[in-house]
Amino acid sequence: MANAPSDAIERLVDVVAQLRDPTTGCPWDLEQTHASLVPYVLEEAHEVADAIRHGDDHHLKEELGDLLLQVVLHAQIAGEEQRFDLNAIADGISEKLIRRHPHVFGDAHTSTSDEVRRSWEAIKLKEQAEALACSTSPLSDQLSTKVRCLPALAGAMTISKKAAKAGFEWDDMAGVWEKVHEELDELMEAVASGNQGHAQEELGDLLFTLVNVARWCQIEPEEGLAGTNQRFLDRFSRVEAALGGDLQGHSIDELETLWKQAKAAIRAEQS
Repeated sequence: MANAPSDAIERLVDVVAQLRDPTTGCPWDLEQTHASLVPYVLEEAHEVADAIRHGDDHHLKEELGDLLLQVVLHAQIAGEEQRFDLNAIADGISEKLIRRHPHVFGDAHTSTSDEVRRSWEAIKLKEQAEALACSTSPLSDQLSTKVRCLPALAGAMTISKKAAKAGFEWDDMAGVWEKVHEELDELMEAVASGNQGHAQEELGDLLFTLVNVARWCQIEPEEGLAGTNQRFLDRFSRVEAALGGDLQGHSIDELETLWKQAKAAIRAEQS
């Protein structure tokens, strides 16, 4: 019989506490701080998403465990400084779920997922309004808090959606495409100028505008880019295999020919 969740979680908490023991713990774990663990939190979250995309339960279970470890590590570090612990984290999210699901835990009535979403947003906005009551730029403050720990692409989509909902929006899709061309021209000029800092800013502006294109078309840029990454690696691996694993000494024309062959072969296999 599998362990009860409480037993398994308590075991994990004990293991992490031992890793962080000042006398007998692991030197690497003892060196970690909230800040030093940020890359690992992001990495594990992306690996969870990748396992989901591939429908791989074995890896999903493993990657969820790795992500859970990050939560417990952060709780342990905070607990050592008597700021908060895993119980406080769990209580906090439980209270939030209860508060934002009055149709389950209270007297409210909702019958569709859209109604639930609208109710959640209304409650969330009320909570944020109370927290930002004294702010002169409440939406900006809200978004700054929301996106500061998101990957840049996801943060851009969040900002785009919220700003549009507040009325900061183009009249039609033509305006979005016009902005894309404007930002592309500015990027090309910045690159030509040799000013790397300016070019980086313009690249960011172009990417942000393309995120708006995705929003208007109701497509997910993160999923699109993840798919492109995988398609590139699938094709690239075939090019490598065709050259015995060594790309050096081959012309770009030869590599392009092999790339097109790999692309055609994958398309044929999928048809």
